Amino acid sequence: MNGKNNNPLLCDPELGICELPHESVLEGEKPAAVNHKKLSIIYFTDPICSTCWGIEPQLRRLKLEYGDALDIDYRMGGLLPDWSYNSGGISKPSDVAAHWDEVSAYYQVPIDGDVWLSDPLDSSYPPSIAYKAAELQGSEKAQAFLRILREMVFLKKKNIAKWENIESAAVAAGLDGNRLKINFDGQARILFRKDLELAREMGVRGFPTMYFINSSGVTEKVYGFKPYQVYKEALNKIAPGIVKKDYPKTWEALFGQFPSLMAREFSELAHISTADAQLLLSKLVAEKKLSVLVTKNGNIWSRI
Repeated sequence: MNGKNNNPLLCDPELGICELPHESVLEGEKPAAVNHKKLSIIYFTDPICSTCWGIEPQLRRLKLEYGDALDIDYRMGGLLPDWSYNSGGISKPSDVAAHWDEVSAYYQVPIDGDVWLSDPLDSSYPPSIAYKAAELQGSEKAQAFLRILREMVFLKKKNIAKWENIESAAVAAGLDGNRLKINFDGQARILFRKDLELAREMGVRGFPTMYFINSSGVTEKVYGFKPYQVYKEALNKIAPGIVKKDYPKTWEALFGQFPSLMAREFSELAHISTADAQLLLSKLVAEKKLSVLVTKNGNIWSRI
């Protein structure tokens, strides 16, 4: 994956980013002035950003260890407006399929690129707007909704630009579907536009991008896929005295916190090797304590 592709869907796993075309961002970085009651992370992402899926293990660990002191503000980035471009070797949906399979192996997370062959998305704007609509019903439900959308597109080959799939994810996340549709058609579109404007103001060039901000406005930026230690160091720079929370690492406790986990997530959260995580998770399936969704590029486990 060498060379500059300038195509948002052709994420570079070696650099760990899904980069926006240069013309879509402003020069420089200007973190917005935001009032914070506690430590904050402004997280620029997109429902179909494969690198963002790759950092789910790190993000979930960050929430467990520092979530009591953190306010994570999800902002949608608009990775795929439409297909009116041709760059970086990707000009049509089917070009993304093999790329996603490659990214899956690189990040060791299950991603099935066949959605781009069987039921391709024409844009990532509908699920992005749906997320902003979900946020109006509470951030926790919205984040659960986003996770369900991502599992749909990355693992279940569902086109999450279609309302029927958005609605199904909303029901699974415990959202009010009627209210979601009203906000999707109205206020959420304004909120999504504001996210795009903020990304331009802050010089966001790709996803994932995280700004760690303390109450004094001191900011640390983490751009792209990074190991957990990098996120932890960014947090310690803006809050040197922050104390890490210990949490139970048994499978019961972890699946009590998160309904579904990939092997790399379980490995990260339980502090064991991925191989040991795979063995334990398979054993729990055999004991009928967990269910497993098998995909061609890896599995995901859920509590029964």
